[in-house]
Amino acid sequence: MVKKRRFPHLLRLLFVFLGMNLVWYIAYLLMHHPILPSPGAVYEAMFQLGAKDVALNVGYSLLRIFEGVLLALLIGLLIGLLMGRSPLWNRLLDPVVYLTYPIPKIALLPVVMLFFGLGETSKVLMIMLILLFQVIISVRDGVKAIPESTYDVLTSIGASTGQKFWNVTLPGALSVILSTIRISLGTAISVLFFTEIYGTEHGMGFFIMDAWLRLDYPEMYAGIMLFSLVGFVLFLLVDVMDYKFMKWRR
Repeated sequence: MVKKRRFPHLLRLLFVFLGMNLVWYIAYLLMHHPILPSPGAVYEAMFQLGAKDVALNVGYSLLRIFEGVLLALLIGLLIGLLMGRSPLWNRLLDPVVYLTYPIPKIALLPVVMLFFGLGETSKVLMIMLILLFQVIISVRDGVKAIPESTYDVLTSIGASTGQKFWNVTLPGALSVILSTIRISLGTAISVLFFTEIYGTEHGMGFFIMDAWLRLDYPEMYAGIMLFSLVGFVLFLLVDVMDYKFMKWRR
């Protein structure tokens, strides 16, 4: 049954991919300009990239994404759970979250770089800052949506707070957490591109901008496609986690 569902899904992905390439090729024919190379030229440039360079740049980008997302999840999960389970902490922290959430975090990039320099710390912190509030609000709302009656059975048998957390709170909020990770990954990759333009010689953002400055448009688009592929693989990994830990929804 699972395989039957997966096969049409893969077919849809394939058709969409082919459709996008067809639109791209038509746009290439209509424009007929070096700034938009053909799909074939871009794929050729992609396969001509050195495996070492690709691994190095993709590796740096993945490490920054992982560190930033992990920090945001750890801090956001802690604060979100605290706000979701404690009315007192929710009243105290709710104004702070809502006053700071609307601030455009990407505008803080110069400030973060002034305080933490142009190195790895500022890049990871920017990803963390942009994702943190999404995680806090999503986890808090997910925990608050769990009916109090769900805890009654465990309370009646004398379960500890930790047992209630592992058996009710975390499973109940896991769906929201995974959805937040999906949204956060797309945001993290977008932010990473901006942070990798400055103060680094490695990363997919640097790779794309370097190709653009050299007017090597096929290589630039190849970098964009590799960056997209990284995001797609990460998104699939979240789907695998969803399939593994959320079987009760199927």
